[in-house]
Amino acid sequence: MLPRRILVVGAGIGGLGAGAALAQLGIDVEIVEINATHEVLGVGINQPANSLRALRAIGVLDECIEAGYQFDRARFCDAHGELIVEVPSGLGGDVPANNALTRPDLQRILLAAVDRAGAKLRRGVTVSDLRQDGDRVQVAFTEGDSGEYDLVVAFDGIKSPMRRRLFGPGYEPVFSGFGVWRVTFPRPAEVTCSYIYQGVGSKPGVIPLNEREMYMFLVTMEPGQPRHDPARFDVLVRERMAGFTGLPGELRDSITGPEGIVYSPLSEVMLPLPWHRGRVVVLGDAAHACAPHITQGAGMALEDAVVLAELLGTSMPAEHALTALGERRWPRCKLVQDVSHQILLNEMSVTADTLSAAIKRMRDELALQTARVDAVLNQPALSHGTA
Repeated sequence: MLPRRILVVGAGIGGLGAGAALAQLGIDVEIVEINATHEVLGVGINQPANSLRALRAIGVLDECIEAGYQFDRARFCDAHGELIVEVPSGLGGDVPANNALTRPDLQRILLAAVDRAGAKLRRGVTVSDLRQDGDRVQVAFTEGDSGEYDLVVAFDGIKSPMRRRLFGPGYEPVFSGFGVWRVTFPRPAEVTCSYIYQGVGSKPGVIPLNEREMYMFLVTMEPGQPRHDPARFDVLVRERMAGFTGLPGELRDSITGPEGIVYSPLSEVMLPLPWHRGRVVVLGDAAHACAPHITQGAGMALEDAVVLAELLGTSMPAEHALTALGERRWPRCKLVQDVSHQILLNEMSVTADTLSAAIKRMRDELALQTARVDAVLNQPALSHGTA
């Protein structure tokens, strides 16, 4: 039987996607978000084809495409901008291979979908306590009120309090030893796909966001998980891009202050199954956070959201649906994490002595490796094939 009331904890990409998808089934959905404002950190985000299918299932694909920039290949270059290999995407077919857009645009589109579907969003509040009683979950909120729900779905991020509440402290994020810096720039006309530049100890790249903008990412070694002073972000980025010429060198030299630079340590989580206890489930980064190297983090969260809605829309009992959800999602999320992690280690292990060999391997092997992963991720997440 379809749940009557569902609480979604977290209003990030996955939480908003789940709120819209579940409310579209006619379920009474409430979303709570601890942050009091709609402001989002980050600059841009790429949505590969499988993520676009999830967005289509929610009903917002056209809006995302209108706001973003579509491309179907990546160009891998050396530190001076010389092309090593161009790798076509094996994703897409019924949707673009990739569509990148700004994070504020994606949030705006998902917030509108939540509103149209009739889900209620409360900001500045989250769960303070919960108790399961048979097929009901009694929830107390930080504002002092309470509610009763058939299901609680937590998309509360990599530092998930709900994961800790359900499964204890043994599944905290594991720092990879690396970090990523991001900043938006005007888009030169020639940047019509993603460009990645292999260096020694750092790897910048650019992704077009729309007709006017692109964002640069920079992956770097950050041993010891340092807490960087935001006032020095510009200095730190320029230091880490020393030695690059061509477009990355031009972008580095154009940075005159720390404004607009976002830094994130790269950490991972892989919660073993089950991802639920009774009628409370954790999804998205709370269950399976990965490095961003195949731009699948948001896509995995959105797939979680639409697969959950699909399973709850069947005659399957709710707890059976949560079990089926984890069993279907775990292999795909684990593949994304493993592939992203290995790419991160490979690129960051390059030294001056091994650079030539690494470039040769990229030229000889990268296209085939990418095609194999894309072939898996291009399979639909939903059983009826629309996402």
